[in-house]
Amino acid sequence: EVQLQASGGGSVQAGGSLRLSCAASGFSFEDYVIGWFRQAPGKAREGVSCISWSYGNTYYADSVKGRFTISSDNAKGTVSLQMSSLKPEDTAKYYCAATPRSRGVFTYISYGMSGELFDYWGQGTQVTVSS
Repeated sequence: EVQLQASGGGSVQAGGSLRLSCAASGFSFEDYVIGWFRQAPGKAREGVSCISWSYGNTYYADSVKGRFTISSDNAKGTVSLQMSSLKPEDTAKYYCAATPRSRGVFTYISYGMSGELFDYWGQGTQVTVSS
């Protein structure tokens, strides 16, 4: 059974940093893509960043490029999202998600990071950035 456990959310002031972690289990890491999505109240879900576990390909939404860094730790089975220079508009519930690499997330990445291509979802963790 695929399980994803997100942690690390919290409240920070603008300009601060947070590190989110997604603990994954129940699948072969090398065959999967792990992504972070976020959704603020009243707004559409946004694909923030993703990583191909074995190939190391990464993607960042323009809204977070240069501020967020995604990384994987194969030994620990975790994917982390280091968030720096946080802005109030980063406030949202953040979700980690996983999908087999064969679903083509990176094939279609030029169109953005589609949640429709992710098969497994963890519970969210809240990030609140105050001005």
